[in-house]
Amino acid sequence: MSDSEGSGAEKRKYPRTPLSILVQYRFNTFEDFLAEYSVNLSMGGIFIRTDQPKEEGSIIYLQFTLADGSRLIEGMGKVVRVNPPGVAGRVAGMGIEFLNFDDESMALVEEILASRQAKKN
Repeated sequence: MSDSEGSGAEKRKYPRTPLSILVQYRFNTFEDFLAEYSVNLSMGGIFIRTDQPKEEGSIIYLQFTLADGSRLIEGMGKVVRVNPPGVAGRVAGMGIEFLNFDDESMALVEEILASRQAKKN
């Protein structure tokens, strides 16, 4: 179990793949985009490393691109888990469940995961 998974790992629908990618996000249309790095990614969501996580239930707009910057992945997500900063053995941040990603964005997430899995084998 990694330090970002905690005790909920056995309840996950999708396996997590370690991935550090810059993710831009905002919580409402009046805020500027914030940018932090992810810890892992799955078909169901992403964990974002941050010392200022939003509270569980918050709805956020996410954007990230493929490593070569060629294609944008974007959609709405919901904060479903928060790891506050300063807890030993845990990465501070928030787990985001994908809510409203179009088929093209989900296909790109699947492509990233397949590519990462192929590199491991």
